Amino acid sequence: MEENKVVLLTQEGFNKLEKELDFLRTEKRAEIAERIKVALGFGDLSENSEYDEAKNAQAANENKIAELENKVRYAKIIDESEIDTSTVQVGNTVNVLDMEFNEEEKYTIVGSTEVDVMQNKISNESPLGMALLGLKQDEIAEVKAPAGIMKYKILSISK
Repeated sequence: MEENKVVLLTQEGFNKLEKELDFLRTEKRAEIAERIKVALGFGDLSENSEYDEAKNAQAANENKIAELENKVRYAKIIDESEIDTSTVQVGNTVNVLDMEFNEEEKYTIVGSTEVDVMQNKISNESPLGMALLGLKQDEIAEVKAPAGIMKYKILSISK
C-alpha cells in the first residue's frame, strides 16, 4: 500500500477496521505470546518448529497491525448525508444493465478496504468502479476487460 494514501471508508467499514485492530493488538498478541512461551518450554530452539511457527505468526500479526494502523490513520470516512445520487460516487449502490448479457446487476461502490465480492461491494479503484464513477443514470460505462470492452448502462443510483 502506498504511504499516506487516503483510505475511503464508510462508518461501518471504519468501525470494522478498528474492531479488527483491537482484536489483533489484544487477543491475537496474547495468544501468540502464549504459543511462544509454550514452544520455548520444548528446549533447543535450533530444531523447534513450534517456536519458528509462533515467531512467524507474531511477525505476520505485527505486520497486519501496522497495515491496519496505517489505514485507520489515513481513513476518510464518507459522510453518508453528503452522498448524492445524481452521479455515481463512493457509497452509492448502482443498478446496471450488463448490455452484453442483458442482465441486471447491482453493485455498491466502496473504498478498497471494504470490498466484498459476495455482497457485490466493489472498489472505487476497480476497473468497473472507476468506469462507473461520475456517470449519471442512463449513461453507459465502458470497461476494458480481457475479453474486450464490456458496457454497462446505469439504470439507477441510490444510497
